Amino acid sequence: PDKMLDNSCIGEAMEMKFTELERNCYKPTEGYEESYSLAVLGTCATQHLAKAIKGYAYEEKIAIQIFDADYNQIDAQVFDKDSELYHFSPDFTLFWLCAEKLYEEFCQDNVRHAEFADAIIERLVRYWNLVNEHYNTKIIQFNFVCEDDRIFGNFGNKTEDSFAFQIRKLNYILMEKCMRYQNVFVVDLDYLQHIYGGSRMKDHKMYYIAKMPLSTKILPEVAKQVIDVIKAIRGKIKKCIILDLDNTLWGGVIGDDGLENIQIGELGIGHAFSQFQMWLKELRKRGIILAVCSKNEEETAKEPFIKHPEMILRLDDISMFVANWEDKVSNIQQIQSALNIGMDSIVFLDDNPFERNLVKSHLPDICVPDLPEDPAQYLEYIKSLNLFETASYSEADKDRTKQYQEEIGRVNSQRQFSSYAEYLESLEMVAEAKPFDAFHFSRIAQLTQRSNQFNLRTVRYTEQEVAQLADSKEHFTLYFTLKDKFGDYGLISIVVMDKQQDALFISEWLMSCRVLKRGMEEFIMDEMIQTAKKNGYSKVTAEYIRTVKNNMVSDLYDRLGLHTVKDGRYEIKVSEYKNHAVYIRKGGE
Repeated sequence: PDKMLDNSCIGEAMEMKFTELERNCYKPTEGYEESYSLAVLGTCATQHLAKAIKGYAYEEKIAIQIFDADYNQIDAQVFDKDSELYHFSPDFTLFWLCAEKLYEEFCQDNVRHAEFADAIIERLVRYWNLVNEHYNTKIIQFNFVCEDDRIFGNFGNKTEDSFAFQIRKLNYILMEKCMRYQNVFVVDLDYLQHIYGGSRMKDHKMYYIAKMPLSTKILPEVAKQVIDVIKAIRGKIKKCIILDLDNTLWGGVIGDDGLENIQIGELGIGHAFSQFQMWLKELRKRGIILAVCSKNEEETAKEPFIKHPEMILRLDDISMFVANWEDKVSNIQQIQSALNIGMDSIVFLDDNPFERNLVKSHLPDICVPDLPEDPAQYLEYIKSLNLFETASYSEADKDRTKQYQEEIGRVNSQRQFSSYAEYLESLEMVAEAKPFDAFHFSRIAQLTQRSNQFNLRTVRYTEQEVAQLADSKEHFTLYFTLKDKFGDYGLISIVVMDKQQDALFISEWLMSCRVLKRGMEEFIMDEMIQTAKKNGYSKVTAEYIRTVKNNMVSDLYDRLGLHTVKDGRYEIKVSEYKNHAVYIRKGGE
């Protein structure tokens, strides 16, 4: 079966060996900006898994301190209030109930087979609740690799008494249950078995000898999935795909072959391009920005999007369309600047190795996958890389393309005015400030996970933590929305202020970079001072914690009139503060 697997479609982690990751565990991580703690608890042996995670984290420039619990000691660690787990109090807690051990339970004489999955889920929920009571953590839960003992053969799909039925049911109700726990994130082991096959996934001899069910061949990919989830929770996500056109979105060259001869649609290899476009369109619906960067005449490049009856993607799916004869590095820089996102949040897809290598060498932060030569393998290869892991999703994501298209309209409108102030006034901006509410918990959590540049202290929150802040008597919370004559930005900024003796401390302030230099910074600061004044606080204090990405706000508090107390700490008396002149009207006034 391993020989049957097409290597061009194997994820990059699978090209690494476990021994490489094991060596990484002993390499120094001084200077790594990201550092987390992780507890690994399993009903099987987890030593190799823990090493693989630590070693893969090193590859991603993440330092991870790991507490690896002893074999099959989940109950001992979770139910004992004085356990090593609770003393360790990790940022992330990983639970792994392996299918092999579950089968041994399933075969016990006193087990009611039809109720097996429900009982396992109840056990997991007890673990989650106990851990959540003792420390603030993000829970990573492995799902269950589907196993079939063939006791019933294919009829096992029709009876609750079969183990195969219960494992599949278990995965389904696990997904349902996780929807109610915002700090629980699933790593899909069953998907990996589906992609790589049982012979690559499992090492039966290793399980019998050492109680380790996963093969060392699959451990790099499992470790990657864990790190992908951690990165997504911490805001390290891809936001945009920049697409080449010829031989990437369709077969052939539109300028040479003409509209009627490009390959797209149901026939032949054109079907592969259609499937690829369909997948890209689903990403766009999820909130990933699509942009085009093509060496072509713009009118010619747009023709298939407008006229070809079998094109899946249309111009309204594309946030920014750049087609000219300039070099692609310059055009990508133009797209990145217009969209105002980080280079490391961009994926560039191009069939041409020369163009890919050019972009890699000049823009090293951009992710540039080496597409297979055969277009039939594009989609499976890109899916195998798991580039678009996310820790949250909200209805606002569906409007992201429209929002960026509106932003391009604002940029074009600005050129018509003689001064920037005149342009801002023409936008007819209206902003609202409200306390956190349940309707916006998902979007607020998502914004904390995605915002890296305009983020004063870079605190990340899950939906559960946002809900806790909303109910807390120790904080004031505010979210801000903005709209103008071009459209609605939606929720673009959040503020959390801690109640202290005579002061409010701004423990978190972040804002979408899409609204920079509109006057929102000043509007928000005015609102924070007003909140302090209304509630009898004499001062507002703040802190700026520098990261690699938030240098743009290093002097924000200075510009807004706060006084430096010491390095990175600021304050201002409410009585001394003067509101700023902005071209933004407060909603409801």
